[in-house]
Amino acid sequence: MPLALGGTILYWMYRGFDFKSIKNILLNEMNWTWMILSFPFGILAQMFRGWRWRQTLSPIGEHPRTYTAINSIFISYAVSLVIPRIGEFMRCVVLKKHDGVSFPKALGTVVTERVIDSLLVAIVTGLTLLIQMRMFSTFFSQTGTSMNSFFSRFSTTGYIVTAICGLAALILLHFLLKKLSLYERVKTTLSGIWQGIISLKNVKNIPLFLFYTIAIWVCYFLHYYLTFFCFEFTANLGLQCALVTFVVGSIAVIVPTPNGAGPWHFAVKTMLILYGISDVNALYFVLIVHTVQTLLVIILGIYGCNALAFTDKLRKNK
Repeated sequence: MPLALGGTILYWMYRGFDFKSIKNILLNEMNWTWMILSFPFGILAQMFRGWRWRQTLSPIGEHPRTYTAINSIFISYAVSLVIPRIGEFMRCVVLKKHDGVSFPKALGTVVTERVIDSLLVAIVTGLTLLIQMRMFSTFFSQTGTSMNSFFSRFSTTGYIVTAICGLAALILLHFLLKKLSLYERVKTTLSGIWQGIISLKNVKNIPLFLFYTIAIWVCYFLHYYLTFFCFEFTANLGLQCALVTFVVGSIAVIVPTPNGAGPWHFAVKTMLILYGISDVNALYFVLIVHTVQTLLVIILGIYGCNALAFTDKLRKNK
């Protein structure tokens, strides 16, 4: 379904597009130096995530090797290209397999990480909205995106009924699980996840944790921003445009498609057009940038798999 959804959006966006013209852009009009310079930041973002993950695992008595943690991140991003969000489980599996880390505890720390990242993105989004309110208003009106129109369909009674139904479903699920033989196993798993979630309060070096968190997103931004200088039509757009399109793209990838393919293209392309970029050039930009950065994710994933397999082989031969 995620592949079909992403493919459908891309087909709708690129129907009638002259793909042969991309060859000329890639070979003659694109400055590959800036694209290559952006790669280290894409790699560093994932490495910082691996270092931060070790820090959240330490308070709950789990100490994976740095090497394993970083490679598990590489693998998780690559796997998510096939099934979105599955990478979060896969990196826990990798730590379990190679360093014996508890899967439930590792998954709990992943939940904690995602909450922290969501808060940071929400703060950045809020500040960007304040700075570029006029541009965002135009974007929402042109794309037909309006949360007010969605929530206006709900009355007070609607909210109450929804909450009651949700609570009833949770209570029913609880009693169903209690009757099943898997109940104790599920209970133990949830306990481990909870330990992972609350691990943040026992992190020893909070300043270092904050540094890793900020560094992750700064690297993500620079990985994206430097690609602006690859093309003449985006080179002079400036930092504010890069920040706005980065935020819009980050929100768009919430839609579960491989690496945000489709929603990311549509959101960033639409915003670039509002900044004066032609429709064709905006399509060139999102297609080339997303494709190249996705290839980098694939290469890192392949490297991570081979690196872990190689080190395991060395350990067995000793």
